Amino acid sequence: MRITGTFLAFLVAFVVSLPTHAQIFSNKPVGRKNESLIDSLKNRGYPYALPIWGAKAAALGFDLPYSAGLGTQFILSEAPLTIENLMLGFNGGEMHDLDGIVRFDKSVATAQGLSFRPDIWLFPFLNVYAILGKNQGTTEVGWGLWLPDSAGVDRQVFRSDSKVEFNATTFGLGLTPTIGVAGAWLALDMNFTWSDVPQLEDPAFAFVFGPRLGKRIPLKDPQSNLNFWVGGFRLKLNSQTVGSVALGDVLSTDGLGSNIDAGIDRVAELDQQVDAWWNSLSPLQQANPVNEARYNAANAALDRAGAFLDDIDRAVTNISSSTVQYSIDKRQKDMWNFIIGGQFQLNKHWMVRAEYGFLAARTQFLTGLQYRFGL
Repeated sequence: MRITGTFLAFLVAFVVSLPTHAQIFSNKPVGRKNESLIDSLKNRGYPYALPIWGAKAAALGFDLPYSAGLGTQFILSEAPLTIENLMLGFNGGEMHDLDGIVRFDKSVATAQGLSFRPDIWLFPFLNVYAILGKNQGTTEVGWGLWLPDSAGVDRQVFRSDSKVEFNATTFGLGLTPTIGVAGAWLALDMNFTWSDVPQLEDPAFAFVFGPRLGKRIPLKDPQSNLNFWVGGFRLKLNSQTVGSVALGDVLSTDGLGSNIDAGIDRVAELDQQVDAWWNSLSPLQQANPVNEARYNAANAALDRAGAFLDDIDRAVTNISSSTVQYSIDKRQKDMWNFIIGGQFQLNKHWMVRAEYGFLAARTQFLTGLQYRFGL
């Protein structure tokens, strides 16, 4: 069953929240070889209204980028999630607590997106921006229903693979404190995004923090340069997800009926085994707290699994009009990953960049183009 298509909803929120605007900063030239440039910056004045205190920063010898920009980015990403506290219901009925008896053996989500980012330098060392994005992706998930037998060993009684595709629209806001001296720079990017995904009741929220440390390499043309950087990327998602989707949109019907029937039969078989084991114990053994706890836990798991399989069996008899409701808590396998990137600045107006994130469960690649102008 493809209930975990919600994985992708949060991957989509993550994809467009990547801090992908061009790496620009207010740079303070130093050294004798830059004396003429420093004098020029101090004496030529600053013609734009933004950033606030821009004229004062220029008078101190800072080389300021153009104060406004328009950028577009294309992003590819893959990010697994860990799912906990899963609850499912069908057609508005009872929600089944499946925590502990449903296990996921595969959860690979990939996404791609295109985002648009207008930005301004509010202060010489603070850039603020907006994010508008459209995204699409795919989630492949494998999950199974696991129950204890009479020996207390968990057995898989039902398994399904799934794949779901959908689109999302994202809006967000961000800010980047940054400073540069002698071409070396530090940027602390952070943003907040909300993604509207049809399968979720509420927009998916994500917070991103991306520190970067880099170095600008000047080229023959004074306005052209190369930038290289390393850094980190931390993604925080809101932990709980609640939603409802059409069962026919998220359920693979290939062999489903026979799998459900086999699962129901297996639950009944395990129920008989557990009862037979319990009845074979003497009264003294049954009074043993360890045996009693094992028996009660097995019965509770079997009851939950049986009720769930009965409900899903009834729902799929009219799958075209059935719905599935879900509630989950999710977390990332790795909140941080490592990033490297580079940028070519043709002049102070145009720049193109690329960045790759790796060394964790999550990977991402992005490329972007930006145009800047003065305000």
